[in-house]
Amino acid sequence: MSGKDRASGSGDDDRRAGQGPARRGPRRAAKPLADLIGGVLEPACRKRGFATADLISLWPDIVGDRYGRTTQPEALHWPRRRDGGGEALPEPATLVIRCDGPSALFLQHELPQIIQRINMFFGWAAVGRIKIVQRPLKRQPERAIPTQRALSDLEEAELKRQLEEVEDTPLRAALAKLGRSIKARRAK
Repeated sequence: MSGKDRASGSGDDDRRAGQGPARRGPRRAAKPLADLIGGVLEPACRKRGFATADLISLWPDIVGDRYGRTTQPEALHWPRRRDGGGEALPEPATLVIRCDGPSALFLQHELPQIIQRINMFFGWAAVGRIKIVQRPLKRQPERAIPTQRALSDLEEAELKRQLEEVEDTPLRAALAKLGRSIKARRAK
């Protein structure tokens, strides 16, 4: 190879198998799937009155296991804004929930608690009313619950020692469950 070929960066190495010069520069990190899908789902959710897909994706966590499997949020209907002075919060919306027949009766009796949970999720009184619609649910695949390894006697003793100062029994039980989960994920 002549000096001219070396200086220009062309040569047999660059032409091998039809490849150009190697790419240089920082690699982009992989994006979480939720970030990529969020942009696709947002327009469909807005069409149904949801500002984001969070209420739909976190529905089982908001309403609990009992209604997470038997109900689905379908639409959020916001009342028309009255032209008034000032920046007041909008009036609460009506949430339309798709529900299977047997669960509808039980759900109706627990609507105040469900509304309270939804509003706690939003952080303000976003939902004032729920309309139940009895229709077949669009089934989602069940989430697989990962199995965790059992803790050794030494790890259990360490966890118990760390929590012995906590006097509130329900709090201690919750912290112990959290601690077991964290310790089980770590390599031994």
